[in-house]
Amino acid sequence: MSPDEDRDLAPYTGWTRVHWTALADRMLAAAQPYASPAGARIDLPGPASANGAVSDGLEGFARTFLLAGFRVAGERGADPGGLLERYARGLAAGTDPHSPEAWPRPDQLGQAKVEAASIALVLQLTKPWLWDRLDDGVRERVTDWLGTVVGQPYPPINWVWFRIVVESFLREAGGRWSAADIEEDLAVHASLRRAGGWLSDGQERAFDHYTGWALHLYPLLWTHLFDVTGTLCPPALRDTWAADLTRYLDDAVCLVGADGSPLLQGRSLTYRFAAAAPFWVGAITGAGGQPPGLVRRAASGIVRHFAERGAPDRDGLLGLGWYAAWPAMRQSYSGPASPYWAAKGMLGLMLPEDHPVWTEPELPLPVETGDVVRVVEAPGWLVSARRRDGIAVVLNHGTDHARPGDTSADSPLYARLGYSTATVPPLTAASAADPVDNAVVLLDEAGRASHRTGFETLFARELPGGVLAAASRGPVCWVDSSADDSPDHGSGRTGPMTPGPVVTVASVLRSGVEVRLVRVDAPASAAGRSGGSVRMGGWPVAADTPPETWAGTGRAGAGRAGAGPYAEAGTASLRSSLRGLRGLHRGGVATGKDDSPLGARTATPWLATDGVPYGDVLAAVVALDGGGHSDEGGQSDGGGQGDQGGPDPVVSVHPGPDGGHRARLTWPDGLTTDVELPAVPPVAP
Repeated sequence: MSPDEDRDLAPYTGWTRVHWTALADRMLAAAQPYASPAGARIDLPGPASANGAVSDGLEGFARTFLLAGFRVAGERGADPGGLLERYARGLAAGTDPHSPEAWPRPDQLGQAKVEAASIALVLQLTKPWLWDRLDDGVRERVTDWLGTVVGQPYPPINWVWFRIVVESFLREAGGRWSAADIEEDLAVHASLRRAGGWLSDGQERAFDHYTGWALHLYPLLWTHLFDVTGTLCPPALRDTWAADLTRYLDDAVCLVGADGSPLLQGRSLTYRFAAAAPFWVGAITGAGGQPPGLVRRAASGIVRHFAERGAPDRDGLLGLGWYAAWPAMRQSYSGPASPYWAAKGMLGLMLPEDHPVWTEPELPLPVETGDVVRVVEAPGWLVSARRRDGIAVVLNHGTDHARPGDTSADSPLYARLGYSTATVPPLTAASAADPVDNAVVLLDEAGRASHRTGFETLFARELPGGVLAAASRGPVCWVDSSADDSPDHGSGRTGPMTPGPVVTVASVLRSGVEVRLVRVDAPASAAGRSGGSVRMGGWPVAADTPPETWAGTGRAGAGRAGAGPYAEAGTASLRSSLRGLRGLHRGGVATGKDDSPLGARTATPWLATDGVPYGDVLAAVVALDGGGHSDEGGQSDGGGQGDQGGPDPVVSVHPGPDGGHRARLTWPDGLTTDVELPAVPPVAP
């Protein structure tokens, strides 16, 4: 039975600390039957990762150990369930090279480098109750096993923090460590910093939840749990990280829907409520600048969002998926225990029950107090969080998990023009090869869709009247990725490439509705394809039964009614529509089956041209609306007939100052917005 809600202390979620502890205890109890005889592995059911079953068992130990450690630390060492005793047995067996349950060492297996960090972090967090009580021989074996990270190569992404955490623990536990390693890793972290407190997970434009649940989590926890400030970490550096977290959280809290859903964007989404982690880091370390009631509102909202929708499942387990198990969401590194990195989102359990984050009343999310409109510079996002339906939307002109000029296929979770808290791109191989949702593509004579990865961001800015605008451009290409069997780490697939024309796309956002502008420039070279038409896709709608669809001349849409396991106040109903304003006359809806974790059926509206109108500007309204509310201009898309309501903006096109175009949008209330689509610079001979 779930604890009773407390709507006085938690007016938005009903959740208090007792709900969190009950969930943690349920998850830990559910995992325990899958422990190996000596406890060194937790072998959860499901397909093995590319690293193999032994690695997956270590992952099960380490990631549930995180949750156990947070749970015991928050009780100041009280452990009536004997959690630490069980994990102590596993430590003894896993680090014994003669045990049948011996763990692969970090110098033997890359995944062990990841899990070593979780083990070291919890050993530090629970030091008086676990580490200090281990036998000397076990402590020596643990430090030897952890010590194999020293001098090892680590990819220059969030992984550098795994080595920093391990070697910092070894430094205090009397093991071997390397100041040079830590200095090198801190330099990598510094190279990942971007504007506004954001961090990219590598030198590519890789902006996703790793910014929060890894690259903001470890630095400040490191200074909080380890004796490093003033030695390995100058105070000024810690201050820089705290300021970065404050700026980041100011954006991140706007990306949480009123129903608690985090943004469905980026890799490793199966970690689910790990998205709550950066909010807890601020509360634990005193950084972040958010009041305790807002931290708990955001974190409880995120965790409850999943707990009420089947994650964990009825047996208390987290399977690969988003809500219920959906194996297609996995990456090649995902194993049965990978989802338990969701434990990071329960980091707040290390705070005792008398901490203000548990005792102060919840405060509303930004989306619950008014409409949010902002530009997030680093990922090139326009953000719109709408109070009317509680959905947060980003329009993307800066993120693709690639570098400018790359020619890979679009990654569905990075390169789309839009992401939200209510939708997710169809994720099957067919959808990845032929992008429809939130994509502007050229269709060649065979009907193959082009890809935009490697584009150039032109601008992302706020304009008068609460209008946001962003634009990107680049030569599109057709990619045959059918033979690419490389590991899936989130990037787009690669293969033989055929170049195409330069396509410029701009998004103009007002009152939660986008006007999308498109221009196709010079035809492809003789070696490329000219393309048969231009297709613009809208937002995907998923449901357990086929969504309602409608299409006609210059319009298309899809919708679902407010029912089923995903129903929640404000977002139970969902409507996606496209309305052509210039040059887009043909409308249709792409449908799919079993290609989304949000429902068995998907529908994505699209508009297309007849031929490719080189040098002209195309325009359409692209709308996503939840709860059956009307969208911009008073138009309701429900019922298949209602998208013929009040006026849309009028788009006129004029010559631009540099030989390009200036699009003028005249809104129904008379406001005018000018947006430049600059000319494409000539290619150097």
